[in-house]
Amino acid sequence: MAEGTARMFVALVPPAAARAHLAAAVEAATAALPHRAIDGLRWTPAEQWHLTLAFLAAVPARRTEDLLRRLERAAARRAPLELALAGGGCFPRPSAARVLWAGLEPGEAVTGLGRLATGVRAAAERAGAAPDHGRFRAHLTLARRTVPADLTGWVDALAGYRGPSWRAGAVELVRSELGRGAGGRPRHVVVGSFPLTG
Repeated sequence: MAEGTARMFVALVPPAAARAHLAAAVEAATAALPHRAIDGLRWTPAEQWHLTLAFLAAVPARRTEDLLRRLERAAARRAPLELALAGGGCFPRPSAARVLWAGLEPGEAVTGLGRLATGVRAAAERAGAAPDHGRFRAHLTLARRTVPADLTGWVDALAGYRGPSWRAGAVELVRSELGRGAGGRPRHVVVGSFPLTG
């Protein structure tokens, strides 16, 4: 990462109750699945679970204030969303997975989430904080693997999961400090929170 830049992302953070409900489902699946389905997974701590709207790999320090202003405006254009975590999947595919994730209950709110992500990415672009240009896919990362593995059992175990509904009322800009958290994990620092008031 270049000098004077920060690794950041813009996200929705599910409330503690929604995260606890999902954590209980993951724990139950962990107990039921064979060890080979669990070995090699690096779990994201539940307190860091979030839905990424935009990943900003290297935000120049001089662009941060403009980014904050533009994200505030982008969020103000969108109404709060009623969401529910549901199901699961893998990237790039279940048979050779590197990322295990939980999804969202399909519906109009997920479409609205896609529009919010588009607005947030455009705001970041205009602020000079180039976002990733990958296709937006609403998901919450549960675990990662260094070496791809077949995680089909996990997808099957999460297929029937549906968590409680929750109201997403704000987006957060978060700085991710690699290796600065517990156990060498990233430390997440909220830089700004922007209410959805549209």
